[in-house]
Amino acid sequence: MAGASETHIDVDGHEVRVSHPDKVVFPGPGLTKLDIVQYYVSVADGALRGAGGRPMVLKRFVKGIDAEPFFQKRVPENHPDFIDTATLLYARGTSAEEAVVRDAAGLAWIANLGCLDLNPHPVRAEDLDHPDELRVDLDPMPGVDWSQIVDTAFVAREVLDDHGLVGWPKTSGSRGIHILVRIAPEWDFRAVRLAAETLAREVADRAPGLATAQWWKEERGESVFVDFNQNAKDRTVASAYSIRALPDARVSMPLSWDDLRTASPEQFTAVTVPALFAERGDAHAGIDDAVGRLDALLHLAEKMGPAEKPPRGASADGRRASTMPLIEVARTKTKPEAMDALDVWRRKHPDAAAALHPADVLVDGMRGSSSLWYRVRVNLQHVPEPERPPQEDLIADYDPWAGKTWPAGR
Repeated sequence: MAGASETHIDVDGHEVRVSHPDKVVFPGPGLTKLDIVQYYVSVADGALRGAGGRPMVLKRFVKGIDAEPFFQKRVPENHPDFIDTATLLYARGTSAEEAVVRDAAGLAWIANLGCLDLNPHPVRAEDLDHPDELRVDLDPMPGVDWSQIVDTAFVAREVLDDHGLVGWPKTSGSRGIHILVRIAPEWDFRAVRLAAETLAREVADRAPGLATAQWWKEERGESVFVDFNQNAKDRTVASAYSIRALPDARVSMPLSWDDLRTASPEQFTAVTVPALFAERGDAHAGIDDAVGRLDALLHLAEKMGPAEKPPRGASADGRRASTMPLIEVARTKTKPEAMDALDVWRRKHPDAAAALHPADVLVDGMRGSSSLWYRVRVNLQHVPEPERPPQEDLIADYDPWAGKTWPAGR
């Protein structure tokens, strides 16, 4: 029997329409679309602390968690009156009127659009030019275990403490850890990114081999990348209590520093978190009372001087030439296609594949016009030079820009 095509729920006096409420979004735990909406209502106080009042990119999983989402910057024209908007100017010279959520009804409306995770900008709608949040994204390379990420987080906490800032950790909901830092909205994006890069360099200096601030992925080894570029103007990250598109409906969970030592990311899902939230409250409840300043980190930036830039090669297109023996395997529309192409390459070159370390396999999600595409590369640094396969024709060569047209003058 077909399920209801829609239902309406009351959220703090607002009627919110939920289309296809019985549609199963997460087959493993059996969570429906209505379950996702009700999840966000149940954790609204915490989720709004992370995403409320901020313009938000809508990351919509309209075809389910196994399909690539598409990114929608512009708020739908028929949005309800309890959704505010703010117009952002992007670095490329474009602009977009984005959604601003301020209450639980707004979260329910966003979830009904197929947004599993919330992706707010680090600015408030009232001041779009001055971030009030510095974001530390600890992104592990393949082969790095959870304990190493946690150790890196505590080094980052030490650096923050030494520079008069308070960090609030949460699981990313994927493999990493985010540390959020409230700051006075007195610096522009360029200064905030410089402060974040300086923090990353200092963490890497204090924990060599454990953490890295190397921008080029093939040069990081099996370490935790302190991703400072998440503080660039156009970037967003999944905010607190976001559900990630993993089979277990894992959640980006705010934690205390004491809990971070003993927690495991898989503990926190859309099934388990509402009860934990009701019992313990929000571990980040004090974040807005811990506003710091960037003066000390920016002073450290002056002492350190500019970060060393990798040399550029003499290629015809002027692009950087990697110092590592990289080959490109494939470009694909989806991640499963990328992994299939990698398997084809491994079968074709079994000896080289056997010599690879986990961090030598580079499968990167690349931002297209409205969705991700995937690039597959292999770093042959651990393959004896005489046995390294050459660069060959790509096993798959997806062009994310095929058929796109651009307005004149852009």
